Amino acid sequence: MDFSADDPAPPEWTREQGDGLVAWAGRSRQEHGFAWLDDDGRAREEQGVQAWITARTTHVSALHARAHGGAAAGLAEHGVRSLRGSLRDAEHGGWLSTVAFDGSPVDTDKAGYQHAFVLLAASTAASADVPGAAGLLDDAAATVLDRFWDAETGRAAESFDRSFSRGEDYRGANSNMHMVEAFLAAGAATGDPAWAQRALSIADFLIRGQAAAHGYRLPEHYTADWRVLPDYNRDRPADPFRPYGWTPGHSLEWARLLLHVEAALEEPPAWLAPAAEDLLSTAVAASWAPDGADGFCYTLDWDDRPVIGERMHWVATEACAAAHALHTRTGDPGYASSARRWWAHVREYFVDTAQNWRHETDPHGRPSATVWSGRPDVYHAYTALSFAAGTPIPGYAVRGAGAAPEGRTHA
Repeated sequence: MDFSADDPAPPEWTREQGDGLVAWAGRSRQEHGFAWLDDDGRAREEQGVQAWITARTTHVSALHARAHGGAAAGLAEHGVRSLRGSLRDAEHGGWLSTVAFDGSPVDTDKAGYQHAFVLLAASTAASADVPGAAGLLDDAAATVLDRFWDAETGRAAESFDRSFSRGEDYRGANSNMHMVEAFLAAGAATGDPAWAQRALSIADFLIRGQAAAHGYRLPEHYTADWRVLPDYNRDRPADPFRPYGWTPGHSLEWARLLLHVEAALEEPPAWLAPAAEDLLSTAVAASWAPDGADGFCYTLDWDDRPVIGERMHWVATEACAAAHALHTRTGDPGYASSARRWWAHVREYFVDTAQNWRHETDPHGRPSATVWSGRPDVYHAYTALSFAAGTPIPGYAVRGAGAAPEGRTHA
């Protein structure tokens, strides 16, 4: 299909790419879940079967089956069975982080990040009427609320040992961000408005509190009593889940999530949509081409200097999705223009001929593996394609177009 700067993500292309991404994800199917793939689509046995990859692949497969049917339904059913079977800890409850290809436990810690995605997958699969998903949703919701949700602070704990007897002395914005996403999906699947209120509680602290206090640069790392750790992992800046500095891609993701929180609430607070705009504008100003080359820099220090200059497909796709959502919310054509610009970048640097997408490039657009090697999953790419196509996703609603919040215009 020809590339058009006027519409780099036309309907036929987004459908074609969505089909291709789901087919690519199907290569990762293993007996006990879904595996991490290398650049050639081969399962990496050394990575085992990880709960977050299995859950995200289940989520995407359920979305695709809900919209288009086909083989994705079988992938979603397999994911639900795996999450109710081999990855489920029958002795202590919750989900193991990783099992080997033979199903034996490898990493038995219970991480909030993984559990958020199990709840997301269960919610999406239940909304798509995947067999077994309703039971998985009941289990995931009870586990998250009983083990991870701290009603006193209105935020989620980070991780525990296998028996949930010892918690980690750390709190993370990343896992809590994905809890927001999962809570919104759970609310859509169950009709229970309490889930949206929990999502708002997390957003209120991390965005209206912490991000706003730091110029809409969100601190990611905290002590167990929620004090900021600005130098966390300074000596390990390329950690794939807890990198040093601030992560503009998460600001872009949060910008979209705030609009979903707003849409899920009957009486949303007025700060949500303006904060979404502030998050996006700050992230774009600081991270787009800070070294002179197009693309979003992965991480920045607290003076907005690049720390990890590599470009990630997930950051670019979250920028596209956020721009689509803000255009829907505000009616501002500048966001549609930004989406086109960023889709053109995605197509030039991340989409390859096999209809699967590179995860990382260096600042010059060459394939890189500084943070992410191989192609573990298609979750971010598929989400962005859904926004470009206007395909509904449970929990991802956005209020209709109107005046820009507080009279703002796109910058």
